[in-house]
Amino acid sequence: MTGQVRTVDGRVAGRRGQATRQKLLECLGDMLSSSPYRDVKVIDVARRAGTSPATFYQYFPDVEGAVLEIAEEMAAEGTSLAQLLEGRSWAGKAGWQTSQELVDGFLDFWRRNDAILRVVDLGAAEGDKRFYKIRMKVLNSVANSLAATVKDLQAKGRVDKDVNPAAVAGSLVTMLSAVAGHQKGFQTWGVKQAELKPNLALLVHLGVTGRKPTR
Repeated sequence: MTGQVRTVDGRVAGRRGQATRQKLLECLGDMLSSSPYRDVKVIDVARRAGTSPATFYQYFPDVEGAVLEIAEEMAAEGTSLAQLLEGRSWAGKAGWQTSQELVDGFLDFWRRNDAILRVVDLGAAEGDKRFYKIRMKVLNSVANSLAATVKDLQAKGRVDKDVNPAAVAGSLVTMLSAVAGHQKGFQTWGVKQAELKPNLALLVHLGVTGRKPTR
């Protein structure tokens, strides 16, 4: 966490206050992993953090406000997924490696942030613009980089001019997010994690380049 941390009434929190605020967020994050979002109560978060509801309300207006704080931090981390594509080659074996590392990074990010991402997806699906913007912040970072990659390959004559870069990129990112959010479900279909990754990477490579990868 960087910059000044303020209480709900605008006061700058000291070091102890910042630590308390962070503890509340961490406890709330843990509770979201095991409890439905709307079942989580302020008193339960405060008790788990070893403090009082009054202290919770010093930093957050309600549970939803704290959830949005966690979601914003997650989204800021998610924008780093675009770095998996920066300056990377899609030619030959290097292209296959790029596809694999993008899939690895995407699936790992979703596993680490599964609880808050489920809440964000729920809020976005219900039409809450705040959650929708957070979800798109994560997805856009990768979609924009993929679209730029396809455009670059078109300029080099390696991808058909009729391909719409934004459509391809948006479709691939939607696929990645859907698969990442359903990783446990694949096990019920008899698909192991070790089998999922290369097949997903294959689809990404085909989507970006229009060609089978060189392995």
